[in-house]
Amino acid sequence: MKLANESRFLMCPPHHFGVEYVINPWMQGQINGADQDLASRQWMQFHALMSNYAGIALMRAVSGLPDLVFTANAALVCDRAAVLSSFRCPERQPEARYYADWLSEDGFEVKTLPPGTLFEGAGDALFDRGIATLLWFGYGYRSDAAAVPHLQTLIDVEVQELRLCDPRFYHLDTCFCPLEGGYLLYYPPAFDGQANAAIKSRIPADRRFAVAEQDAVHFACNAVNIGNKVILNYATSELAAWLVSCGFDVIQTPMSEFIKAGGSTKCLSLRLDES
Repeated sequence: MKLANESRFLMCPPHHFGVEYVINPWMQGQINGADQDLASRQWMQFHALMSNYAGIALMRAVSGLPDLVFTANAALVCDRAAVLSSFRCPERQPEARYYADWLSEDGFEVKTLPPGTLFEGAGDALFDRGIATLLWFGYGYRSDAAAVPHLQTLIDVEVQELRLCDPRFYHLDTCFCPLEGGYLLYYPPAFDGQANAAIKSRIPADRRFAVAEQDAVHFACNAVNIGNKVILNYATSELAAWLVSCGFDVIQTPMSEFIKAGGSTKCLSLRLDES
């Protein structure tokens, strides 16, 4: 049964998924190491879960673009506008036109940043779920701080910059997960001191949970939150208990093959109904 106010997400089937190059630490030693049959089963299980709680739109997989499956990196969506990603890594740069075509065909006004301004969509730009006009922005590895004034202009929102400092957590959504009601999961060692101070100043202590490294390296912060559902790869008993105490249902679904490429449930889905 879907939720009353149904959310909508974009996903891409893993027909051409694999680890074919190294652009993040998770890919080290994993070239051709992902089990494609298992990846397909994991993706189908995740897709079925998502379909219980949200509408799912699909885009076509493209041969030669193994990371197209990570649709969270397509763009930052706000109302019916989509600020298209400008990828840092040459291996991913060809993805942008396929994302742009899909978003345009779906009725979004596709906007682009000035040439050379690096920005990787909802991998590094996440709306707060308690402060309606706040966008959290991670930079340092894939996106640049130079994107901030352009985002502020294009979507008319306050942007809180957060510098990332652990290359394992190269996108914000690998170590930071805003939840409904203004709650937050995050991994403090992934951020510099100024970023941690900003997080603490904006999110009350009783609404933020600093995950342990065991949760962080199993991509617990790379979770999908739909209403009171939190869908993730793995959660320790401590994290699961905290989420339940805050009113969330915790749904764990294995994502081992996608983690070899540096992503989990959040990376595999782009929320299309942001406003």
